[in-house]
Amino acid sequence: MNTSIEDISETPVNPVEHPIEKPPPPARRKIDFGSIVLLMGILAVAAVFGLTLARQNTIQSTEGAAPSFTLELFDGQTVRLEDLRGKVVVVNFWASWCGPCRTEAPELEAAWQHYKDRGDVVFLGVAYADNNPLSLAFMEDFGITYPNGPDLGARISEAYHIRGIPETFIIDREGNIAKFIYAGITAKNLKIIVDGVLEEGTDV
Repeated sequence: MNTSIEDISETPVNPVEHPIEKPPPPARRKIDFGSIVLLMGILAVAAVFGLTLARQNTIQSTEGAAPSFTLELFDGQTVRLEDLRGKVVVVNFWASWCGPCRTEAPELEAAWQHYKDRGDVVFLGVAYADNNPLSLAFMEDFGITYPNGPDLGARISEAYHIRGIPETFIIDREGNIAKFIYAGITAKNLKIIVDGVLEEGTDV
């Protein structure tokens, strides 16, 4: 015999015999370290795009007096740009998640090895939108030996109005920006530029 809708609606239901089953609580997803690193990388890239958009109408610091800054290094020491007056300073903005930065890293280190014993050339790496573990791992991967530190609060990058990374500024003995390089550094070309600034102390 078929049961109609009316027959079902008139049939009493014993709540004890037919308990309502609650769905099981949703399983909590475990976030592994890789996911955290990936998320941090995405956020960092978003920060750079936001920085680029925000600074499209700002003037890039490519000449004139180099903005002063104090860089707290990863090893706990502190470097002040003013204290380096009389030397040629190479300031490189980078991040561990930046592809072109990974290409430039060995070139920068090779150039530093060429100048490190002279005493009149200083290389400084400024890690932008990066955290210490990732930055330190990057430096270890490429054997970076020149001083590096994080750009806490993005104060240095804001002072230099960087629009992306990598970006490199060569500062002459008088504390002026002698050369700006957006990307694509090679050790050979960097040595040509630095040698020119050492000899002339003017734009090259």
